[in-house]
Amino acid sequence: MSEQSLKVLCVVGSLNETSVTRVVLNAVADQFREAGCTVDVLDLDKEQLPLYDPDTAEDQPNFAPLQRRVARADVFVLGTPDYHGSISSALKNFLDHFWHEFTGKLFCPVVASHEKGLTVIDQLRTVARQCYAWALPYGVSFMEKVDVANGAVVSDGLKKRITMLVRDARVYGALLASQRFADLAGTDPGFMERLRKY
Repeated sequence: MSEQSLKVLCVVGSLNETSVTRVVLNAVADQFREAGCTVDVLDLDKEQLPLYDPDTAEDQPNFAPLQRRVARADVFVLGTPDYHGSISSALKNFLDHFWHEFTGKLFCPVVASHEKGLTVIDQLRTVARQCYAWALPYGVSFMEKVDVANGAVVSDGLKKRITMLVRDARVYGALLASQRFADLAGTDPGFMERLRKY
C-alpha cells in the first residue's frame, strides 16, 4: 500500500464553537494532506449524531453514510477536550456507533488538557484494544493559550509533536492497512479472520 493512498479520518470531538481541539485537528489534517494522504474531517459539532441506541442506531438516516466514511479510513485521529479526566461525550458517542470498522486500524489520540491528558489517552487506548484496533504508543496533548491562541497553533513544541504524529501515523498506518488488506483477503488464522464475512 502506498503512503499516498492512506486514508485518514480526523474526528473533532468538541461541540464548542471556538474549540482549540478543532484548531489542532485542522492543523493535523493539513499536514496529512501536504503529505499526500486522503483526509476526511468529521466535526461532531457540525455533523451531530443522535445519542447511541443499539436498537435504532443503524436505522438513522445519517448512519449508513457515516459508516462508509469510517469503514474507508485507515487511520483515526481522535481529538477531544479533557473533561474530568475523560473523553468528551460527543467523541464517546461517535465511538459507540462502531467497532467492526475500527478493527486492525490505527488510533491517534489528540487531547486538549491542562493536565497532559494522560487518562484520556489511556481511555482511547482502551477503546482501541476493545475494538481490536491499534494505538500509537503516545498521544499529543496541548494547552489552550499556551500552545493554541487566536485560532492557530502557536508553540513550536506542539508543532513538533503534530509533525511527529503525522509522520508516525503515515508510516505505521500504512503498514497496518497493508497487513489488514492481506489478512482480509487471505485464509491464515488471526484476529482479522472474524471480519472476512463483513
